[in-house]
Formats: sequence, C-alpha cells, structure tokens
Amino acid sequence: MFNTRKIFFLLLLLISFGIQAQVDTTKHTLRKDTVSRLYDKKILPAKILRTNDSIKLSAFKPDPTRVVWMAAIIPGYGQIINRKYWKLPIVYGGFLGCAYAVSWNSNMYQTYLTAYRDILSGDPANTSYLQLIPTGRTMDSFGGTSAFTAILKSKQENYRRYRDLSIIATVAYYALTIVDAFVDAQLYDFDISPDLSLRVQPTLLKTDFGAPNTLGMQCSISLR
Repeated sequence: MFNTRKIFFLLLLLISFGIQAQVDTTKHTLRKDTVSRLYDKKILPAKILRTNDSIKLSAFKPDPTRVVWMAAIIPGYGQIINRKYWKLPIVYGGFLGCAYAVSWNSNMYQTYLTAYRDILSGDPANTSYLQLIPTGRTMDSFGGTSAFTAILKSKQENYRRYRDLSIIATVAYYALTIVDAFVDAQLYDFDISPDLSLRVQPTLLKTDFGAPNTLGMQCSISLR
C-alpha cells in the first residue's frame, strides 16, 4: 500500500512538471539551462534571442541577402540556411553530374586532339591514333588516312563543343541553386494555405449612352 502511494505521488509530480513545461512553452520563455539542453539536442527549431535573465524564442525567418551570399560562396549552403535539407541531394547530385560531364568530354577532347595532331605530324613515334581504331579493323576500313584524319578532326571538335556546353550548364546550374535559395528565403513565411473566401454583394452597374444604371451582383475571391 505504501509503494502504491509513492507511485501515485510520483505520477502527480510528473504531470505537474509537464503542465508547467507546457505553460512555459506557451509563454515562449524558458530558463537558460533548459534551453541550452534543448538546443544541444537540436529540439528547438526557433531562433534564440538571449536576454539578461532568460532566453526567448522567436519565429525563424532567413535573411535573403545572407542566403544569397552564402549560397554563392558555398554551393548548397543557402538551402541549409533555409532548412530545406531535402534539396541537398538534388543540389550536390546535379553538381556531380555536371562535373562528370565536364571531365568526360574534356578527356575525350584531349584524346582525339592528341590523335589528330599525331596523325598530322607523320612521326612514326607518335601513334596514339592507332589506339582509337577498333580491334579487327584497320585505317583502310574508314576510307584511308585522309578519311580517318577527317574523322579525328570532327570528333575532337565535337567533344570540345560538348565540353564547353557542359561548363556553361554547370555555371547555369550553379546560378539556379542561388536563385532557388533566394526564392525560398523570400517566400519562407508566405501563406500558401488553400483557404479561399468568396464574397457576394449587390452592386450598381453603370451603363453608357445615357441608359439608366442597373442592379447586379458582384463576386470577389480573396486569396490568403
């Protein structure tokens, strides 16, 4: 019986602590030691404003200017400031894809450029172009030396264009991540609730050419 009373007393004590914590949270004022523990555990998502005797919580709102600068310095950091963590795999995945495209096209361009220069030089020691001929085929299969030289020239020009386009795409994607971070910061507290309000009221419709005014109904929709 004594143990039952002790358990009941402990339950009442825990409930009272829970109610007091809810009241303190509703007032948005917490003790320093409590907030420090919650902040260390990453439970508090709000911005912390320190005062002399307490720590108050305010609604989080990213600074668009700071977001743009940080996104320009460190790709993806603007999304981190905006707390759009789910966009990080998209941002860094896109950069990895662009880097792979630039690297691949650049390597292929250098390969065909070296082969094209070697075949033009006529030096027997420089035969890198022979490595580009598929196994079981010879240069005559492509129409002779002159035709194969034209193929090498076309290939190196194509890969050079692809490399330049990949670099342009990387810069454009980089700018897109900055714009995305800026838009998210600007519209962070924008109300996107689906609530609509429709108001219908009588109105007086004016007519031209001296005709008398007529009564009508006016409908207005307010978007939140």
